[in-house]
Amino acid sequence: MKSTNTLFLDTFNAYKEGVQEYRIGSVIFHKENERYNVVDGQQRLTTLSILLYCIGDKEQGLLREKYNQLSNDAIVTNFEILSKRISELSKDEQSKYKEYLLEQCSAVQIVTDSEQEAFQFFDSQNSRGKELAPHDLLKSYHLREMDDADEHLKVKIISQWEDRNQDNLNDLFKSYLYPLTQWYKGKNGLGYSSSKIDVFKGIKATNVYNYAIYHKASNLFVEQFNTNGNSEILSSRALNQFQLTQPLVAGKRFFNYALHYGKKLEQIQKLINKDQNDEQIPSRRSGDLYIKQLYECALLFFADRFGMDSLSTGVRQQLYSWSYSLRLTMNAVYPQTINKYARGRHERLNEGLDLF
Repeated sequence: MKSTNTLFLDTFNAYKEGVQEYRIGSVIFHKENERYNVVDGQQRLTTLSILLYCIGDKEQGLLREKYNQLSNDAIVTNFEILSKRISELSKDEQSKYKEYLLEQCSAVQIVTDSEQEAFQFFDSQNSRGKELAPHDLLKSYHLREMDDADEHLKVKIISQWEDRNQDNLNDLFKSYLYPLTQWYKGKNGLGYSSSKIDVFKGIKATNVYNYAIYHKASNLFVEQFNTNGNSEILSSRALNQFQLTQPLVAGKRFFNYALHYGKKLEQIQKLINKDQNDEQIPSRRSGDLYIKQLYECALLFFADRFGMDSLSTGVRQQLYSWSYSLRLTMNAVYPQTINKYARGRHERLNEGLDLF
């Protein structure tokens, strides 16, 4: 994973270059009785623990904690990456690098017994220093929108967010959610960056316009319906709270929105891997990756509108043919090609035929 390799390369290069003290960033803790809850920096700490474990320091308390399946999978993957990296070093190099990690790498440690203060520290840390990824800026924005929310709820939501692979979260917004929320309106789906995050800021709690009240009320109704067990009474599944064609509501619902579509995308990717082989879904060239993402976007948008159960073999085949017909026609496929095709604006292929 990108962030894992980055941590290794940054610290190893600092060791090789003789940097006297290497700062790995800051970690914010909320102290609750004798327990320390990580508000920010969980992924960095876990990756560093795996790195130290791989290099021979087996007493890593974080690795003995209980994690959900997604986090366990990420830990195993990171272990494999770092084990390979460490195995490429000589025993002498491993010993010196380990000593450097333990003696000359440091982090800014912020501890507070107030949850509110911990989140204020988190926000201030994320407002300066190197440029943050767009999804980190959104995280900070929507935490501020939860100012009046229960502090334990904030800790729970941030823990769920931190448990997700951050590279995957970035890719979710950049390659799937942003393009889809633009394509269905006939707009450009390229160029997602920190300057484009307004798309995901949503309706604020203070908005009192008719459309805002409608969407806030519909979200509240669905949550109450699902919580009160009405779906069981009506022998139906829990109601779906989100739609890509509808605005989201700021605050806690943004985090639920991101987790919802992250899981939905994983379901679709597993379905593709189960149904189709490497010849049908090639990945030799960069254009193959762009087309695969277009296919995944088409399936995600359809499932969002009609439900996963509606993704029949016939539907999947139609969307596959629509996506991969690009490869039959075009010798080279670029992001600009995908962007035009998705909006029905490709002069040679589908001018005026907008799928979304």
